[in-house]
Amino acid sequence: MTELGELGLSNYEEKAYRTLLVTGAATAATVSDASGVPNGRVYDVLNGLRARRLVRAQSTQPTRYAAVDPAAAVERLLAERAAELREEWTRYRDVADAVRSNLLPTPPADGSVWLGRLGGDEMRTAMHEHVRAATESVSAAVGPPYERASWETLRTEFDAFFEGARDDLDVSLLLSDPVLDSLPDEFRELVASKPQTVRVRCLPSLPVSFDVVDGTVASVDIPHPQSAADRLGVVVVTDAGVVDEFARQFRALWPDAVPLFE
Repeated sequence: MTELGELGLSNYEEKAYRTLLVTGAATAATVSDASGVPNGRVYDVLNGLRARRLVRAQSTQPTRYAAVDPAAAVERLLAERAAELREEWTRYRDVADAVRSNLLPTPPADGSVWLGRLGGDEMRTAMHEHVRAATESVSAAVGPPYERASWETLRTEFDAFFEGARDDLDVSLLLSDPVLDSLPDEFRELVASKPQTVRVRCLPSLPVSFDVVDGTVASVDIPHPQSAADRLGVVVVTDAGVVDEFARQFRALWPDAVPLFE
């Protein structure tokens, strides 16, 4: 493919445009003879170039066509390509959203449980979509089963959490000391690099891991019956009374926790 072809000109369009650069203003018949563009196609080709403002038509009989300045033509072709790429990017974003939705674990009819192990692909997707629904705040208590998991495992869900979160989200993380012990030295820098407002506090222990999203949805980890370092799945709760109770419990724990970075 030629360079003009990469910028969006067809073979015939390039031949006609380059011919006009050499001949100057010329009739369609002259362009056809000099460029090799078939006579039956040359009018469509020239009118297409005219519509894209790469060729001007003169008010003569017969009509004569002239190429615009090459620098202007290249800028117009580049602008066309940029617009096409923006449209493609939007389309791919829409496809990605559809794929994420299709990959989301399908809950049972009551919509209350997602099965998935700690750090698994299905739960990373679920985590991403769960947090993505938040518009104001997420409060998360992180204890079992995260306490015995490796940082490599925790990092997958940590990344999924913040990739799904809006930049203006208010995030409160309450960590148990065993979870804190598993975090790397660069954890503070990782948190500080996030655009969200993130507060982190610690308690000696937490009996269960849960979160509250916008005060309207809560999720609770289901411990794995055969592994203390894993989960069986996550229960998602939308009942207002239950969510309010989880939010109340988080608020009761928060004042007694020690700020990690203050």
